[in-house]
Formats: sequence, structure tokens, C-alpha cells
Amino acid sequence: MNFEIPKHLADYLKELDDFIETVIQPLEQKEDNMRFFDHRREYARTDWEKGGIPKEDWEALLAEAKRLADEAGHFRFAMPKAYGGKDGSNLAMAIIRDHLAARGLGLHNDLQNEHSIVGNSVGALLMLEYGSEAQKALFLEGLLKADASKAFAFGITEPDHGSDATHMETNAVREGDEWVINGVKTWNTGIHIAAYDLIFARTSGQAGDGYGITAFLVPMDAEGLKIEEYLWTFNMPTDHGTVSLTNVRVPHSAILGQEGKGLAIVQHFFNENRIRQAASSLGAAQYCVQEAVEYAKNRQPFGKSLATHQGIQFPLVELQTQCEMLRAFIRQTAWQMDTYGAFHVSDKVSMCNYWSNRLCCEAADQAMQVHGGLGYSRHKPFEHIYRHHRRYRITEGTEEIQKRRIAGYMFGFMKQRKPKGM
Repeated sequence: MNFEIPKHLADYLKELDDFIETVIQPLEQKEDNMRFFDHRREYARTDWEKGGIPKEDWEALLAEAKRLADEAGHFRFAMPKAYGGKDGSNLAMAIIRDHLAARGLGLHNDLQNEHSIVGNSVGALLMLEYGSEAQKALFLEGLLKADASKAFAFGITEPDHGSDATHMETNAVREGDEWVINGVKTWNTGIHIAAYDLIFARTSGQAGDGYGITAFLVPMDAEGLKIEEYLWTFNMPTDHGTVSLTNVRVPHSAILGQEGKGLAIVQHFFNENRIRQAASSLGAAQYCVQEAVEYAKNRQPFGKSLATHQGIQFPLVELQTQCEMLRAFIRQTAWQMDTYGAFHVSDKVSMCNYWSNRLCCEAADQAMQVHGGLGYSRHKPFEHIYRHHRRYRITEGTEEIQKRRIAGYMFGFMKQRKPKGM
């Protein structure tokens, strides 16, 4: 077995670092763009008068960084070469996301809203996998460019149904060539700028059935669709909205994928995103550990370096040990996804995800402790990292749901190696 990063990928990491230092960081430093990354970040990013949504100048800066990354050939890395990408594998994306997050907070990579110069373009990947030719013609190029006018939010969760997605109460009934949708969806991320919402609704079957859920691309200006509120969160700004659908009519062609098999799209989204999320949390955890180590070496209370105290050393040693073990496990799992199929090792994907997200929160907390009052302040990024990555312990499947999935395979309750509902 060879545990070295392939040379072409190691060279690419250097290329990314050079692009960050020569193109992205000058943009980050331009005028007062640092207000989005220093102690003012939460205030600068949030439009407090418009429901707490992201400010337009903040999102314009992110869009400019993505445009520059796309011009340089980086943003579409994970996409097929036919669409301007580099056929980025799960292994390559895991290594890259770990690397970028380990650089710390910046315009190159800020996961509060999944921003990165190497795009995690889940919408585009799903459109390639499940979209009709007409849908691809309408959406794909815009999704590849991160054009908000072609973006769609995800309407999966409901006020009364989260992890129990197969029990969703939103329903759609066919009337001729149209479907009539009624229900409520919450935590629709990106809903403030999305042109469409991908609404998952039951079209047949009973509550709990894997089959019978269908995904509909619903225009945000559709009659009967309303944004009820934006949900303020632990990490602001918020782009998570609650929408209601009252007799919303869409054509049959609005279905993404196959009728009754929408749950496969959800599972596809979760499985691929979980391993990338795990790698990002690992990189952020590594950053926190590195910063704490450097601070401990230089801080000298009572005339003696903090780093000489085992009470400082040992917690950081334990965190670093976990980082090293998890890095090997994430890369092994990502390689297995590429080699045997994304769902062949979905139990291991869940292991990587829930442990990495937890590790990041622990590392951010320990970095705060080592830095003392400074660590607790907004003049260091640890509070921001903690608040964001704490979310990951809930989204894409809570820790408990992922443990349940792992246990299902361990104890023989689960057999399938493909998404439920396929």
C-alpha cells in the first residue's frame, strides 16, 4: 500500500497555494474586504434589517472569488472534463478540502456557506446525474458558474420531520400534465437568492416508504409558494428559510430524476457531501491545533513558555493523534468510494463524518482554552469555526442517525449497498 499523496495531486496543491497567494489574498486585502474575515465578520456579513440574510456586498465578493477561480480552472475541479472540470475524485476532493481548511479562515475557503475556490458543486453534480436533457440545458451551465439565477435550494426537512424524511407530509397530486404541491419545508439553505427550490414531496405510498417520494424543481416565483421566515442560527448570517406551498402547480417536466425515486437524490447528496464535509472539518481541526501549538510556544506567563506544561501539551497531543488517524481513514474511505462505488462503504463515510465534525468542535474549544481570553474573543477565528462546524453535527444526518446507520451494518439490520428508495 502507498500512503503518499499522488504526485499530480501534490503538485496541484502547490498550484492552489500559489493561486491563493497571488490572486485571492490580494482581493481579500483590497479596500476593506478584511471586515468579512476579522473580528467584524459576523456584523459585516449579515443584513440584520432583512431577516438576517447575507449582505449583498459579502456575496458579491464570494462570487468574484469563484469567478476568478473558474477562470483559472479550479472551481470546477470535481466536474467531468467535458464540462470544464478535472474529473476530481472523492479522494482528491477530500485531500483538497482538508488542505484548504487547514489554511484557516479566508476568501479561499469559508465553509459557513460552503464557499471555496474548489467548488463543492453538489447541485451541478446532481443535475448531471438526474437531470433531463431539457433541465441540463436550462440549469447546468449556470450551476457550473455558481450563477444564483440558476441555483436551487433543497426543500427536504419539514417542521415536524427531519431525520424521518420518509414520513414527510408535503404531498403532490397529479392533475393532467401538472402536479399540485401542498406542504411546508424548513431549513431551505440558500433560499434568499435561489431561483428554484428542489421540493421533495410524497406522490405515492405510505409514510415510511422509501419509494413514492418525488423531487420537483419549483420556481421561487410560483403562485402559492411563500418564504415564511428566515431562521436565525448559532452562526450568522442566515440563508435558511421556511417556505410554505399552497396549491403550487408545476408541470410534469419539473420532476428531477424519476417519479417516486426522489429519496435516491437525497441519499446521493448526503453520501457525497458527508465525506467532503468530514475532510473540511478535519482541516479546520488541524488549523486549530496548529494555532494552539504556536501560541503555546510563544506565550510566556510567569516567565515560562505555556508549551512546557503537560496540561497544555497532552490535550493537544490527543487532538493531533486523532487528526492523524482520521486523515488516514478519510482518505482510505474516499479511495474506496472511487474504487468500489460511493455507497459500498456508506457506513465508513458516516464514521468519518460524525467523528470529524465532533473533533473539529473539540479542537476549536481547546484552541480557545489555550489562547485564554483572546481565544474567546472574535479577534481569533476559533469561535467562528466552532459555531459553523457545530452545525455539521446535525446537518447531512445527525450524529445519532449516522451511528444508527453504522450499527445497522455492524449488527446485520441493514443489507443494502445503495440508497433507500432506488
